[in-house]
Amino acid sequence: MQCSSLNPQGTGNREQETVNRPIRILRIINRFNLGGPTYNVAYLTKYLAPEYETLLIGGEKDASEADSDFIVKNLGLEPKIIHGMKRSINPFSDYKAYREIRSIIREFRPDIVHTHASKAGALGRYAAIKEKVPVIVHTFHGHVFHSYFSGITTSVFKRIERYLAKKSSAIIAISGIQKKELCDEHQICSPGKVTVIPLGFDLDRFQQGNGEKRSAFRKEWNIGEDEIVVSIIGRLVPVKNHKLFIDAAAAILQSEIRNVKFLIVGDGELRGQLEEQVNELSMGTPSIKDRVIFTSWIKEVDQVLAASDIVALTSWNEGTPVSLIEAHASSCPVVTTRAGGVEDIVQHEQTGFVSDPGDTDTFTANLKKLINNRELRLSMASRARDRVLKQYSYQRLVSDTSRLYRRLLSPNG
Repeated sequence: MQCSSLNPQGTGNREQETVNRPIRILRIINRFNLGGPTYNVAYLTKYLAPEYETLLIGGEKDASEADSDFIVKNLGLEPKIIHGMKRSINPFSDYKAYREIRSIIREFRPDIVHTHASKAGALGRYAAIKEKVPVIVHTFHGHVFHSYFSGITTSVFKRIERYLAKKSSAIIAISGIQKKELCDEHQICSPGKVTVIPLGFDLDRFQQGNGEKRSAFRKEWNIGEDEIVVSIIGRLVPVKNHKLFIDAAAAILQSEIRNVKFLIVGDGELRGQLEEQVNELSMGTPSIKDRVIFTSWIKEVDQVLAASDIVALTSWNEGTPVSLIEAHASSCPVVTTRAGGVEDIVQHEQTGFVSDPGDTDTFTANLKKLINNRELRLSMASRARDRVLKQYSYQRLVSDTSRLYRRLLSPNG
């Protein structure tokens, strides 16, 4: 059973009961929005069966976020939605969600509670601690320890995470760099408690029919076959730093490079502000209004990537950026800022270029190198594709996670 309904088991002994049934996992995610965490929980829920029986629950996505129901539905999953668990902090609704999670734990009687991302990690682990669940696991899909909140708020969150880490059986980091940040920089827990398990995806669709996808997408968006497309994919929110992308686009267009278009794929709270930035820049660079295109969300991201020549990322903070994994699987080199697990994916000067988040000049220069050098784009693309296909398959994700579960459930775990 991939996504169980609630099933009371009475008051029998938990260990005796476990002998006669699959191992039960309650998997909790912040919300089912478009991104790596949703794919991660979907693949684990689907493909850990039949050894593990999983109940998948999550909060509500924001209205500005892309509809990602197709991710779980395409795998035949029917998660339970916790309506009080939302992205924003609200003591009343958060407490209501916490109480609901405790009720689910009492009814489902999981052997493992595995939480994903910050809100689910806090509410889900507090509930699991109170209900004395044998194994508690948390995956950090990024963190909120910089670029999100004030210093005082961040210090409070760090104290909470340190307490929860002590009570957790294991912490999963999705990259080696993230583990170093959690243990050394932010001192959330000791390195011995952290297991690195990179994300995993079904990457086949990013290699199939790319010629046809490229032609169809470019025709739909009025992009010439001889034009170079630079795409950035993600939520339009402060931490993603799209201002850098637009500034770089303006600088490139001012340098008399005209055979390039810049696609901003996504939506969010900063959409109007970013469009206004383009309007202001158009006073000095008239062509920018025709060459920076806001597409909003596009579900078929494989079509976007097939039509792209370069993919960019400008974030201040990241976990493991899914857009870069998918870009490499689609044979796109990337130009990116140094954030979170980026350098676990991108090899500087081998599969793309990496620069500091505030360094507009270097980011722009790196983009120019790839725009002006087709052979460099092609050589980087080939190395990038081969690398991610080996490291980021969902089969590897499932195998690594199952191995961790077995260790934690063993008598010496």
